[in-house]
Amino acid sequence: MVDLVDLRRRMDGAIDVLKNEFTGLRTGRASITMLEPVQVDVYGTKMPLNQCGTVSVPEPRLLTVQVWDVSAVKAVEKAIREAGLGLNPQPEGSVIRVPVPELNEERRIELGKVAGKYAEACRISVRNIRRDGMDGLKKREKDGEISEDDLKRMSEQVQKLTDEVIKIIDGLLADKEKEIMII
Repeated sequence: MVDLVDLRRRMDGAIDVLKNEFTGLRTGRASITMLEPVQVDVYGTKMPLNQCGTVSVPEPRLLTVQVWDVSAVKAVEKAIREAGLGLNPQPEGSVIRVPVPELNEERRIELGKVAGKYAEACRISVRNIRRDGMDGLKKREKDGEISEDDLKRMSEQVQKLTDEVIKIIDGLLADKEKEIMII
């Protein structure tokens, strides 16, 4: 038998990552979760922004990042600017001020595209998990552990699970796009 529970767990993990990325796509109001997807290239490695400094929301439309290591300020600023969130960080010593722009129609469309990219990355991840499951089944059939009929039946189960998860991803994307366009 193919371990559908394990495949489902891995696919659910991909959905959790997508939900987390979607929380970063805030709509007009500052939130510390906006900067969660930001990865900073410091000390020769990429690490989450929250491991480089403290993010806070002093005002409804302003984020601040208190960078712990002054030498990393430029790297943090660059990471925020290039994260595709449409934010323009302004460093002041070891603090980076990040004003959250008002959402105009152009910005809403841009956020919708970013949400679409996140969803597509999640779909690709789910398809890769499906491929791993299918490869495992084909190997087991080749090794004589399962019959050709079992391979066909289990492959259909894996495909059905994949289709369900892709449908969930599409629903999450539609909800996020609606949220972006309404506010």
